Amino acid sequence: MCPPKTIIYLFFISILFTSCQSKASEDDLKLRLGCEQREEYLPLLLNKKVGLLVNHTSVVNGVHIVDTLLAQNIQVTKIFAPEHGFRGKADAGEQIDDNIDSKTGIPVISLYGKHKKPTRDDLSGLDVVIFDIQDVGARFYTYISSMHYMMEACAENNVKMLVFDRPNPNGDYFDGPILKKEFKSFVGMHPIPVVHGLTVGELAQMINGEKWLKDSIQCDLTILEMDNYQHDMSYSLPIKPSPNLPNDISIRLYPSLCFFEATDVSVGRGTYMPFQVIGYPDSTFGEFTFTPVSIDGMSKYPPQQDKLCYGVDLRNEPLSHRLSLSYLLDFYKKSSYNESFISNERWFNLLAGTDKLLEQIKSGLTEEQIRETWQVELDKYAKIRNYYLIYP
Repeated sequence: MCPPKTIIYLFFISILFTSCQSKASEDDLKLRLGCEQREEYLPLLLNKKVGLLVNHTSVVNGVHIVDTLLAQNIQVTKIFAPEHGFRGKADAGEQIDDNIDSKTGIPVISLYGKHKKPTRDDLSGLDVVIFDIQDVGARFYTYISSMHYMMEACAENNVKMLVFDRPNPNGDYFDGPILKKEFKSFVGMHPIPVVHGLTVGELAQMINGEKWLKDSIQCDLTILEMDNYQHDMSYSLPIKPSPNLPNDISIRLYPSLCFFEATDVSVGRGTYMPFQVIGYPDSTFGEFTFTPVSIDGMSKYPPQQDKLCYGVDLRNEPLSHRLSLSYLLDFYKKSSYNESFISNERWFNLLAGTDKLLEQIKSGLTEEQIRETWQVELDKYAKIRNYYLIYP
């Protein structure tokens, strides 16, 4: 029979062992982003001249990837900035000029406006470029277009490219019309649905594998994969990816509400509820009211600025796992099916990636009837997507 002291000792040893096992189990299941895989990427960067395509979201544990790499004595010689700029403060579509980063002294090259694709001179002297930007999973969100052009430029100039993978907050589904090649633009460069259901790493592999780069060239590409990521997991972004996507609700509604950008309807730009409310200066459109105003760093010249808008508040609406046309069709109906409701048809078709959706709306098709016309192509896309999936 064990002495009492021995029993107590064994009891505490058992608790300690169980606690350690539990902690190890938690660590094993913890999500680790691509930028956290230092043991994987630092050997690839030693004695290399490195360029970064990054922005304000390129942060892990409160430290920007630029500072992380410099602290490891990596030679970061150029920074490339996408839409909204390196610090993420520019309004949508705002011109961003080349500059010098005040903190590090590193040249910052803007990849927006007329200069979307890096030139040979831009990449001169670089051995490798890192892409590390938080995406939201919508075809018209332009960070993936900047990634495409960087892949293409790297392929043309024999520069390696690393993609530090991050979660897709809309990665649990794919939906919407597939882009037709005649509607290719900076807000849609690939024959994928509006919501593509891929991480940037998976999409980069698809772009390479399907030979969507110019002249079917392929980029020397390495994906720094995440640990313990699954497409159906919920992920709340720690930093808003752009000025007008401030929270999980706006990010989730963004693919469905972005079509309103081709109308005169406000989606809340110029308020602190962007992509969470919809309204127009006419009481026909709803009882909820808001007034867009100029907000520096978010929307300097928002649609319907300083006008009282009537509409709907979507902040408490249940969010579905599909792209919804209900909001657009409802407002079109409330406009008395006014054909001028879509004020910029060319822009609408570029966002949709096709002119069929606009035709279907004008012809009075219901949402379910429209969705049925997407299904054959979505089934084809599902097979291609499955081939490039990295995560379950």
